[in-house]
Amino acid sequence: MNSDFARIITLQRKERHISQKQAANDLGISQALLSHYEKGIRECGLNFLVKIADYYNVSCDYLLGRTPEPGGKNITIEDIPDDDGNNKMKMPSPEIINFNRRIINNSISMLFSLAQKANSITLVKEVSTYLMLTVYKLFRIVYNANPKNDQKLFRIHKVIANDSANAIVAMSEANIKAASSGISLDGNDCVNNFDTLYITTATLQKDYVQYSTSLLNLIKQSEEKIARVREKY
Repeated sequence: MNSDFARIITLQRKERHISQKQAANDLGISQALLSHYEKGIRECGLNFLVKIADYYNVSCDYLLGRTPEPGGKNITIEDIPDDDGNNKMKMPSPEIINFNRRIINNSISMLFSLAQKANSITLVKEVSTYLMLTVYKLFRIVYNANPKNDQKLFRIHKVIANDSANAIVAMSEANIKAASSGISLDGNDCVNNFDTLYITTATLQKDYVQYSTSLLNLIKQSEEKIARVREKY
């Protein structure tokens, strides 16, 4: 049973604001059967897979979770725009490193675009703090790997640096959640118009042409990683 199929056909229907009854009628099946497909209780045949892919104008590979792109495109590194063109590595890096770097950079750029679109200073500031301190923590871990590296590069002692950064990152995450939920804390502003953050697969690809491919692939890779790790426990 393909769990992605059930999730994605439900997502596509709801993003289009189509009732389950209407979709079932358009597809020529009973609402009960469509409900079973959407809940993953039953598995459809190939003919219906093609039919519902045509209905939502997406690819079969997308519906089966084989690609995060509704159009079914499997990306290569050339398909990912380089949002960090001023930071070229002097030596050629392995393709996978460059591929992941672009996906991460473009997804971060999209986060900032969404925060700006929401017109919330707090959201922009806290996203910046969260990301900046996370990179800072990772850099210090790598830097500390070699005991010969001089700690005078930093003002904060290594014993307390990462734990202190963790505390601020946690507070920043709380502020992001509050601001994006319309809650104003400690004199900070918040998102007042939630329509600015209305996101569907269609709006991602329409409004963020340069970044949507990166984000969709970051989501897919991240969730595959989460699923693999959770299977071990």
